[in-house]
Amino acid sequence: MALNDPNWGRRGNDGPPDLDELWKRFRQKLPGMGGGGKTGRDGGGPGARQFRGGALILVALVVIVWLASGFYIVDASQRGVVLRFGKYSTTTQPGPQWHLPYPFESVEIVNLSQVRTVEVGYRNNLKNKVLKESLMLTDDENIIDLQFAVQYILNDPTEYLFNNREPDESVMQAAESAMREIVGKSRMDFVLYEGREQIAVNAQSVMQQILDRYESGISVSKVTMQQAQPPEQVQAAFDDAVKAGQDRERQISEGQAYANDVIPKARGTASRLMQEAEGYRQRVVANAEGEASRFRQIQSEYSRAPKVTRERLYLETMQQLYANATKVYVDQRGGQNLLFLPLDKIVQMSGADSAQGSSEQAAGAPADPGTASAAPLDSRSRDAFRNREREMRQ
Repeated sequence: MALNDPNWGRRGNDGPPDLDELWKRFRQKLPGMGGGGKTGRDGGGPGARQFRGGALILVALVVIVWLASGFYIVDASQRGVVLRFGKYSTTTQPGPQWHLPYPFESVEIVNLSQVRTVEVGYRNNLKNKVLKESLMLTDDENIIDLQFAVQYILNDPTEYLFNNREPDESVMQAAESAMREIVGKSRMDFVLYEGREQIAVNAQSVMQQILDRYESGISVSKVTMQQAQPPEQVQAAFDDAVKAGQDRERQISEGQAYANDVIPKARGTASRLMQEAEGYRQRVVANAEGEASRFRQIQSEYSRAPKVTRERLYLETMQQLYANATKVYVDQRGGQNLLFLPLDKIVQMSGADSAQGSSEQAAGAPADPGTASAAPLDSRSRDAFRNREREMRQ
């Protein structure tokens, strides 16, 4: 039989039925399905059996689609929480998974690696302040305006979904409570300047303790201090106070620098003077001890030979006196002393004449050094003796 035969499919069981013809018969029998149409003696004919087959296929498709709706995929950074009739059943790991379709089971996909942020004291921009959250009281009874942000991730999806009704709100309240506790134990200058990083670290620790006590399944990764300043109403006065404090610190630093420059010098001078005084004391004591020892030795020698000792002492004394004297006493005519000869001047003039003679000799003028040096000395000596004789005659 050819495929284009119009009677193909209508002759007993010679081939498959015609789908168009089956569809037409199905539509014709639709009014009788409610019981109003004519049926055979056994309550149904070939059309009814075909309808039941199509319904079974449709139901099978629906069941397949319903079962397929239970398939889901969990990413590497996610976890799947399966709920059976709304109650926790199990937690699925990354990869393709399947659960009983709705209404028996459902699944909640929780992202564990997503960094979530909570802003305290502001929203989206530091200019959009929330004073109810940002104004805090310090230990020294000052008010500061503080804005900070909290970043956190999830470490337990089950606790995050079931132990707290609004976990994000719990994070904000825990952050505000922890920050108020830390600021309330700190002074204003510490919060505004040198202690900002330390306050953020302490607040993160306290916040994590609160969230762990709540069993929230949240891990705080970082607390960032956005801005800390006095309230706007007293900002100008506070700036003046800060400038005054800075000036005070500057003057203290300058004074300390001056002290560091002067004090070591004064201490060095004092130490030098003390060392000099100590050296002088030791020198005087040593000289005194030496003189005492010398006196004892001389006394011992004097007791043995008085005359010789006296002459020796006299000669030593005269030697010491004449060593620094610029004039010489000449004994002449019966022990009388002649006080005139300024040997220092004579020696200086002799040296000058010698230098002049040597220069003239170098220039080519012949000169007798013995005559040049002896002439002034002889003339001055003769004049001196003549004057002395005149005085004695008078």
